[in-house]
Amino acid sequence: MLRVGVIGHGAIAQYLAAALPGIGAELVLAITRPGRGEVAKNALGPNVRTAEALGLARPDVVVDCAGHEGLRQHGADILRAGVPLITVSIGALSDDALHQELTKAAQVGRTALHLSTGAIGGLDALASARVGSLQSVTYTGRKPPAGWKGSPAEEVLDLDALTAEAATHFEGSARDAAAQYPKNANVAAAVAIAGVGFDNTRVSLIADPNVHANIHEIHATGDFGELTFTISGKTLPGNARTSALAAMSVVKMVAGQNAAIGF
Repeated sequence: MLRVGVIGHGAIAQYLAAALPGIGAELVLAITRPGRGEVAKNALGPNVRTAEALGLARPDVVVDCAGHEGLRQHGADILRAGVPLITVSIGALSDDALHQELTKAAQVGRTALHLSTGAIGGLDALASARVGSLQSVTYTGRKPPAGWKGSPAEEVLDLDALTAEAATHFEGSARDAAAQYPKNANVAAAVAIAGVGFDNTRVSLIADPNVHANIHEIHATGDFGELTFTISGKTLPGNARTSALAAMSVVKMVAGQNAAIGF
């Protein structure tokens, strides 16, 4: 049976823990912040072992569900230990120093950092198109105003007052989006890595009172032709901040560790 570890104990980690028995895997370790072990057990199950680092426990794969800081703190150590790491915190890779550190750690450990596709699809086509020449890639993220609460959008817009017209609160590069919106721009970062990079991927983030889902759109042009991909994503029940597809993509990637054939 595949032995799985997680960094964090939030909504995605809980979704993964519930799904593991159905894919022939078990949760054996939760890496937590100091003093959060009991909280993690309450969230993930009383039998899970908790620790503040990888330590002596050695799962077959670890999943980072703890945001950018979790990847910064634990990612390199896990990779150097030779344990494959799956992350949803793709925006953290906009930091070149961290990107290089994780790359070197994976090379030392002879393993890999796997990037979860998260709340977006179409990245396989975008990455294939990069083999030729990509002229432009844009990403547009559109959410209801409440979906941007707790983000820098509140410094630009009165989100509660948006009742009729959509308003753009960020336009710029994927690198700037990832830096300014660390909890909201992992999709933009995934698009950037699959396509033309953080500095050449253009991003627009929009608060729209006329939508009731998180809408992600990629548009790309290149030697291959033209691509437009749009997904209207639901959030996890009871957690308006977490994409259901992001949680599902993590389960799919863990299941792939056991698969003889698969995508």
